[in-house]
Amino acid sequence: MARELTERELLAAILQKLSEKAIPVEVDLWDTEHIAAYLKRSYSTVRDKVLPLPSFPKPIRLRTSNGTGHPLYKAREVIQWAESLQE
Repeated sequence: MARELTERELLAAILQKLSEKAIPVEVDLWDTEHIAAYLKRSYSTVRDKVLPLPSFPKPIRLRTSNGTGHPLYKAREVIQWAESLQE
């Protein structure tokens, strides 16, 4: 069973999170989890139904030494894509 944080620990955690520098959306790269949060959809819905859409932005793959890489997407392109769907 996890213990509860003290007020001091909670405050320290909040201050730590607030002090982390956010990457500007104009240059940030999002993974599937970030895209799901932005679109307010489940991870599996985004992975299975959104990313394969022909109109969805193409991924960037940062290859690792074994030749694989998880897809990343330019945040600004994902936002532009979503906004283009507005009726």
